Amino acid sequence: MIEEQGRVVAREPDAVWVETVRSGSCAACNAGRGCGQRMLERLQSGGAARVRALADGAAEVGDRVAIGIPEQLLLRGTLRVYLLPLLLLFGGALAGQHLGSGDETALPFGLLGLAGGFVYNRWYSRRYHNDPSHQPRVLRILPNADASFLERQSQ
Repeated sequence: MIEEQGRVVAREPDAVWVETVRSGSCAACNAGRGCGQRMLERLQSGGAARVRALADGAAEVGDRVAIGIPEQLLLRGTLRVYLLPLLLLFGGALAGQHLGSGDETALPFGLLGLAGGFVYNRWYSRRYHNDPSHQPRVLRILPNADASFLERQSQ
Protein backbone atom coordinates (compact mmCIF):
# COMPACT_ATOMS: atom_id res chain seq x y z
CA MET A 1 0.00 0.00 0.00
CA ILE A 2 1.36 3.41 -0.97
CA GLU A 3 0.53 5.94 1.73
CA GLU A 4 0.45 9.72 2.00
CA GLN A 5 -0.45 11.92 4.95
CA GLY A 6 -2.74 14.91 4.80
CA ARG A 7 -5.39 16.97 6.52
CA VAL A 8 -9.13 16.63 5.86
CA VAL A 9 -10.41 19.92 4.40
CA ALA A 10 -13.94 18.92 3.30
CA ARG A 11 -16.41 16.12 3.85
CA GLU A 12 -18.88 14.26 1.61
CA PRO A 13 -21.29 11.47 2.64
CA ASP A 14 -18.90 8.64 1.69
CA ALA A 15 -15.61 10.47 1.10
CA VAL A 16 -13.37 13.26 2.31
CA TRP A 17 -11.15 15.77 0.53
CA VAL A 18 -7.61 15.58 1.86
CA GLU A 19 -4.96 18.23 1.36
CA THR A 20 -1.53 16.66 1.12
CA VAL A 21 1.84 18.35 1.11
CA ARG A 22 4.02 17.38 -1.80
CA SER A 23 7.49 16.49 -0.62
CA GLY A 24 10.10 18.02 -2.88
CA SER A 25 12.71 15.73 -4.31
CA CYS A 26 15.14 18.56 -5.09
CA ALA A 27 16.79 18.51 -1.67
CA ALA A 28 17.98 14.93 -2.13
CA CYS A 29 19.10 15.32 -5.75
CA ASN A 30 22.58 16.22 -6.97
CA ALA A 31 21.43 17.54 -10.36
CA GLY A 32 20.62 20.94 -8.88
CA ARG A 33 19.77 23.43 -11.60
CA GLY A 34 20.14 20.92 -14.43
CA CYS A 35 16.61 19.63 -13.91
CA GLY A 36 13.24 21.24 -14.52
CA GLN A 37 11.60 19.70 -11.45
CA ARG A 38 12.57 22.60 -9.18
CA MET A 39 10.97 25.11 -11.55
CA LEU A 40 7.79 23.02 -11.73
CA GLU A 41 7.58 22.84 -7.94
CA ARG A 42 7.88 26.63 -7.73
CA LEU A 43 5.08 27.10 -10.25
CA GLN A 44 2.67 24.91 -8.29
CA SER A 45 0.60 26.67 -5.68
CA GLY A 46 2.23 26.11 -2.34
CA GLY A 47 3.09 22.47 -3.00
CA ALA A 48 -0.30 21.27 -1.75
CA ALA A 49 -2.68 18.96 -3.59
CA ARG A 50 -6.28 18.05 -2.82
CA VAL A 51 -7.28 14.42 -3.18
CA ARG A 52 -10.71 12.82 -2.82
CA ALA A 53 -10.44 9.70 -0.67
CA LEU A 54 -13.13 7.21 0.31
CA ALA A 55 -13.87 7.21 4.04
CA ASP A 56 -16.00 5.11 6.36
CA GLY A 57 -17.36 8.16 8.16
CA ALA A 58 -14.92 8.50 11.06
CA ALA A 59 -12.73 11.30 9.67
CA GLU A 60 -13.86 14.90 10.23
CA VAL A 61 -12.66 18.22 8.85
CA GLY A 62 -9.34 19.13 10.46
CA ASP A 63 -8.27 15.54 11.20
CA ARG A 64 -4.88 14.36 10.04
CA VAL A 65 -5.23 11.13 8.08
CA ALA A 66 -3.20 8.58 6.16
CA ILE A 67 -4.61 7.81 2.72
CA GLY A 68 -3.42 5.05 0.43
CA ILE A 69 -3.77 3.15 -2.81
CA PRO A 70 -2.66 -0.42 -3.56
CA GLU A 71 0.78 -0.70 -5.17
CA GLN A 72 -0.54 -2.98 -7.92
CA LEU A 73 -3.10 -0.36 -8.93
CA LEU A 74 -0.38 2.27 -9.30
CA LEU A 75 1.88 -0.11 -11.22
CA ARG A 76 -0.87 -1.19 -13.63
CA GLY A 77 -1.95 2.41 -14.15
CA THR A 78 1.60 3.52 -14.88
CA LEU A 79 2.11 0.75 -17.42
CA ARG A 80 -1.21 1.53 -19.07
CA VAL A 81 -0.62 5.27 -19.30
CA TYR A 82 3.03 5.22 -20.41
CA LEU A 83 3.84 1.84 -21.90
CA LEU A 84 0.66 1.03 -23.86
CA PRO A 85 0.76 4.12 -26.14
CA LEU A 86 4.46 3.53 -26.84
CA LEU A 87 3.91 -0.12 -27.69
CA LEU A 88 1.03 0.81 -29.97
CA LEU A 89 3.18 3.52 -31.59
CA PHE A 90 5.96 1.05 -32.41
CA GLY A 91 3.53 -1.71 -33.35
CA GLY A 92 1.65 0.62 -35.70
CA ALA A 93 4.89 1.82 -37.28
CA LEU A 94 6.08 -1.74 -37.85
CA ALA A 95 2.71 -2.75 -39.31
CA GLY A 96 2.71 0.30 -41.57
CA GLN A 97 6.22 -0.43 -42.76
CA HIS A 98 5.32 -4.05 -43.45
CA LEU A 99 2.04 -3.26 -45.22
CA GLY A 100 3.24 -0.29 -47.25
CA SER A 101 6.28 0.72 -49.16
CA GLY A 102 8.45 1.71 -46.23
CA ASP A 103 8.62 4.90 -44.22
CA GLU A 104 5.74 6.70 -45.97
CA THR A 105 3.20 4.41 -44.31
CA ALA A 106 5.11 3.72 -41.11
CA LEU A 107 4.60 7.25 -39.75
CA PRO A 108 0.80 7.45 -40.17
CA PHE A 109 0.29 3.92 -38.82
CA GLY A 110 2.56 4.69 -35.86
CA LEU A 111 0.64 7.88 -35.09
CA LEU A 112 -2.64 5.95 -35.36
CA GLY A 113 -1.30 3.41 -32.85
CA LEU A 114 -0.23 6.19 -30.49
CA ALA A 115 -3.62 7.90 -30.80
CA GLY A 116 -5.30 4.54 -30.17
CA GLY A 117 -3.36 4.22 -26.91
CA PHE A 118 -4.46 7.69 -25.82
CA VAL A 119 -8.09 6.97 -26.75
CA TYR A 120 -8.01 3.70 -24.82
CA ASN A 121 -6.59 5.43 -21.73
CA ARG A 122 -9.26 8.12 -21.94
CA TRP A 123 -12.00 5.49 -22.22
CA TYR A 124 -10.53 3.49 -19.30
CA SER A 125 -10.30 6.61 -17.14
CA ARG A 126 -13.92 7.55 -17.78
CA ARG A 127 -15.19 3.99 -17.28
CA TYR A 128 -13.47 3.43 -13.92
CA HIS A 129 -13.65 7.01 -12.61
CA ASN A 130 -16.21 6.16 -9.91
CA ASP A 131 -15.06 2.59 -9.23
CA PRO A 132 -14.18 2.33 -5.50
CA SER A 133 -11.35 -0.12 -6.23
CA HIS A 134 -9.58 2.61 -8.27
CA GLN A 135 -9.75 5.37 -5.66
CA PRO A 136 -7.62 6.25 -2.63
CA ARG A 137 -8.97 5.34 0.81
CA VAL A 138 -8.56 6.75 4.28
CA LEU A 139 -6.47 4.13 6.06
CA ARG A 140 -6.38 5.62 9.54
CA ILE A 141 -6.75 8.82 11.50
CA LEU A 142 -3.42 10.11 12.82
CA PRO A 143 -2.74 12.07 16.02
CA ASN A 144 -2.79 15.85 15.45
CA ALA A 145 0.32 16.50 17.53
CA ASP A 146 2.83 16.11 14.67
CA ALA A 147 4.62 19.47 14.56
CA SER A 148 6.64 18.66 11.42
CA PHE A 149 3.45 18.24 9.38
CA LEU A 150 2.10 21.57 10.61
CA GLU A 151 5.38 23.29 9.73
CA ARG A 152 5.26 21.90 6.17
CA GLN A 153 1.64 23.09 5.83
CA SER A 154 2.55 26.65 6.78
CA GLN A 155 5.45 26.95 4.31
